[in-house]
Amino acid sequence: MRTATRRFALWRADLDGGVCAVPEECVPALRDRAEVAVVLEHRTYGLTPARAVFASALAEDVEWQLTGIEWPGDVRPGTLVTVSWQPARDEIVIRTTALEEPIRVDGLDYYHEYDPKVVTRSFEAGRSNRGRVLHAVRRQGRVLDDGSAVLPADAVPALAGLGRGAKGRFLLGHAVDQLIREGFLTRVPGSIDGTGYATFPAVDGQKPAELLFYAPLVEEGVYPGEDENHPDRAEHLVNGFVRRLPPGAHASERQLTLHQQAVEEEEIDADPLEPGYTFVKKHHRPG
Repeated sequence: MRTATRRFALWRADLDGGVCAVPEECVPALRDRAEVAVVLEHRTYGLTPARAVFASALAEDVEWQLTGIEWPGDVRPGTLVTVSWQPARDEIVIRTTALEEPIRVDGLDYYHEYDPKVVTRSFEAGRSNRGRVLHAVRRQGRVLDDGSAVLPADAVPALAGLGRGAKGRFLLGHAVDQLIREGFLTRVPGSIDGTGYATFPAVDGQKPAELLFYAPLVEEGVYPGEDENHPDRAEHLVNGFVRRLPPGAHASERQLTLHQQAVEEEEIDADPLEPGYTFVKKHHRPG
């Protein structure tokens, strides 16, 4: 028998349940065993080598998976793991791959390689109105390879669950406007294809539609203890920042002016605002 290797992205349910998918090739040899030896090779925060050994077992859910995995606390939803079955050594090895430097995605630091699509889908919104709207776009929208997502604006009311009538429309409009101010969402013209999926940019022959576009904010991350102003806390002030726009979109004259003002006030670095990017001014953001 040869070594079987597959790469999987970890979902939040995998981390919460202490499970991990396995290569199909190893299932016939291992599924009837009471115990399966598992070795987890990992670098804590992408730095310190760590090795843990577990007595696991295979169980079938939607797919075959290992159970009883104690995932390290710095492993985030979307983290990629390489799972190898080595029959000669009679064990399964799980490895994470450290990034050269940490990356912060919408305020959460990642220390290991990850799948942007799973990061977007794994979002937990909370019960705030803005959270429900962002949840609808990230969980129900069409997610692209870079982790951005689009959802028809007219689908949001039913998915966000903010109520019907004038009150529901007011709450929804306020939440969408807030997310746009914060730089999480952008309104864009698009279309709906024959299967009901949102398409951006719009495609000739498809039904035109106004879409809400989400793009993850990807920044340089920091290691634990290096950032006294980490955004993972209650309501806080967010400094102005540059954020990517949907393909083909451009910053408005107002955003260009705000960006120049921020540069003059030394709020941000004096770099030009590149095509395809906009500026989000300083604002308060809920936790």
